Amino acid sequence: MALQSVLDDLRKLPGTGEVIPVIDPVTEEPITEFTDCGPEAVDAAVARARASFESGVWHGIPGRERAKVMWRIADLMDHYAEDLAQLDSLNTGMPLAQAQMIVPTCAEFFRYYAGWCTKVNGTAHEVQMTGGISGAYADMHAYTLKEPYGVVGLIFPWNGPVFNACAKIAPALAAGCSSIVKPAEETPLSALLLDRIIAEAGVPEGVVNLLNGYGATAGAALTAHPDVEKIAFTGSTEVGKEIVRASAGNLKKVMLELGGKSPVLIYDDADLDMAIMMASMGIFIHSGQGCVCGSRIFVQRGVYERVVEGVATVAKNLKLGGPKEEGAMISPLISAKQLTRVLGYLEEGKRDGVEIVTGGERLDRRGYFVQPTVLTNVDPATSRLYKEEIFGPVVTILPFDDDDEAVALANDTTYGLAATAWTTNLARAHRIAKRLQAGTVTLNCQLVFDHAVPFGGYKQSGWGHEFGREGIEAYMQTKSVWAQL
Repeated sequence: MALQSVLDDLRKLPGTGEVIPVIDPVTEEPITEFTDCGPEAVDAAVARARASFESGVWHGIPGRERAKVMWRIADLMDHYAEDLAQLDSLNTGMPLAQAQMIVPTCAEFFRYYAGWCTKVNGTAHEVQMTGGISGAYADMHAYTLKEPYGVVGLIFPWNGPVFNACAKIAPALAAGCSSIVKPAEETPLSALLLDRIIAEAGVPEGVVNLLNGYGATAGAALTAHPDVEKIAFTGSTEVGKEIVRASAGNLKKVMLELGGKSPVLIYDDADLDMAIMMASMGIFIHSGQGCVCGSRIFVQRGVYERVVEGVATVAKNLKLGGPKEEGAMISPLISAKQLTRVLGYLEEGKRDGVEIVTGGERLDRRGYFVQPTVLTNVDPATSRLYKEEIFGPVVTILPFDDDDEAVALANDTTYGLAATAWTTNLARAHRIAKRLQAGTVTLNCQLVFDHAVPFGGYKQSGWGHEFGREGIEAYMQTKSVWAQL
């Protein structure tokens, strides 16, 4: 599938709303455009999904048959891996090598969840109670069934288009749901190719339905739709709250993977060279546009100056550029809107007296590039750039003296998605892991992932979990069955 054909086909998609340009964040020039699908298209997609679910054309077939189709999706993704990588690289500005590493991981979502198609089942219970209306429970049998929710809406963001799509579509398919897929309006390219792959693999028509449009139009219509049983959303906490409000109409279930302001603790006994490099990449990779990026670094006072200097040195030496620029490691921000947001936080910090060790400015070139930025002298009580998710290449570094202070600083946030501790004292590392209020804690490592390990947030970083067994069960509901023998 030629890249150009995807761009052309996106432009031809029908719609009734505004024409939405797709902008190259490296050049600030249009790549292609498409028309917002409009509310009628949302209704039609939900109706197709409902019809496919009620017919049992997907959830009604044996799990082993669903698994075979999902393996074909993975194999086709491998076949079209270069096309998918090219599309995400073009659309987000990320280095092509980074996109090429991500796509095989995406294909494995379908193979991993294909295995679960035949392994999720209910449980038989030996009834222990006595008495009751019928006299005795001794001749009673009880068991549970795991059943798909039905029609689910899958909404995902622009920072990892094909990854976030596969992370939701694969478990929804494995569970037997019919879905409506809504990518971010900034990054619709790879979703269109993935939709073609899913159809080519043999997923029946109406089981997966792609919609393109603004979050405020297509996304809002989907989340409020009375015939959608569940919404799975990855994005900002602000939008997550809007989805919760919109879901009240039919009390649809909601799964949210939201924002983060992840702390990184670096102790004086850590492998400092490794900690400095990984903490730096943990915030500057993809220009900080990752929910688990470690945007608050806390360093034990004895090595504080060394870590500040080390992270600043890494920041100064990272080459920013587009996919075609040799040696470029850091991509631009996704849009002019995001650029304005990040620069606004930095300007506010300058007015508040924050010390900029390095960075703090837009790169003097075309594209939505912001210099990797290291900040100190930040007031945790009042600074918005310390407290709020920026989603840019901006990190604050503050000192601490002991475990209690480190944990208090780390947990002093409304978010709780991820946290990291760097220390060679493994006993302390595991004690700290228990005290950190985050859904994922990494010890002497960062930015790690496995399809089998659950991922979710504490506090305002989300509801529910993706990946692993929890990932497929998130798309299933439990029914209890009682029988008098």
